[in-house]
Amino acid sequence: MKPIVFITQKLPDQAVAELEEQYEVRMWPEENTPAPREKLLEEAKEAHALWTMLSDRVDSEVFEAAPNLKIVSNLAVGYNNIDLEAAHKHGVTVTNTPDVLTESTADLTFALLLATARRVIEAEKAVRSGDWQSWTPMGMTGQNVGGATLGIIGMGRIGEAVARRAKGFGMDILYHNRTRRNLEDVRYAEFEELLKTSDYVVILTPLTPETKGMIGAKELAMMKESACLINVARGGIVDEMALYEALKEKQIWGAGLDVFEQEPVPIDHPLLTLPNVTVLPHIGSATVQTRLEMMALNAEAIKACFENKSVKNRVC
Repeated sequence: MKPIVFITQKLPDQAVAELEEQYEVRMWPEENTPAPREKLLEEAKEAHALWTMLSDRVDSEVFEAAPNLKIVSNLAVGYNNIDLEAAHKHGVTVTNTPDVLTESTADLTFALLLATARRVIEAEKAVRSGDWQSWTPMGMTGQNVGGATLGIIGMGRIGEAVARRAKGFGMDILYHNRTRRNLEDVRYAEFEELLKTSDYVVILTPLTPETKGMIGAKELAMMKESACLINVARGGIVDEMALYEALKEKQIWGAGLDVFEQEPVPIDHPLLTLPNVTVLPHIGSATVQTRLEMMALNAEAIKACFENKSVKNRVC
């Protein structure tokens, strides 16, 4: 009997072809929606491997339902959707997909920063709707990026890549991290100093119990009235209602969000009513090349686990 691999969302044929030659691959057939919870639990009963998405909640209930499970390979760098304590208890390996998405996520981060600063989405809508009547001296004016101060919260590989891009814009770059780094032309700042002095605060830290809700009303009140908050990490790091109030009351100038606490974000979410918010559907790593490289890491980990070889990118 071949080991069973269950994939919780439809992936390109080329991403699963090699696994299909050796294992019984079962894959949820929908590309735009993940497998329902009941399907995940049903397939977990027989699966030897789960290939999961960041939208899948892999908790103790899943592990308890899966007596044959050897590995969960998560298509993401983050793995806050997986209960690592439960995985360890059941002797299940958990892997992620680091490194290969660094550059694409940094590109998107800077694109979101620029779009927010220069009101790109708002201006594009004005053209399409016919609201653009003529050039005006202060029409669609945004904020300078070149020469501004960038504050990065979470200076990992993606943070470094964003800093490299910021140097090309002549930005003054600050960062705050659990550990100080020896980085050229980038200065460490205490958390409060970074918030108070940055024109753009970019969140790139993982979602952990320590970082959950780390940007709330108190922190937003420290920021400049002309500042923008950019979040491409995880939605739970920012108190969304506090952000809504800060933007509505013009405590800060704008926000660019690629992530939300609930995804997809509800269409009636208050943040979506504000013109000074640029929103994206969690596409930080969404290039063809990057996503295929991430999938290759997942498949490689599953194969290594079944072949009793060293498994790369283990988080548990």
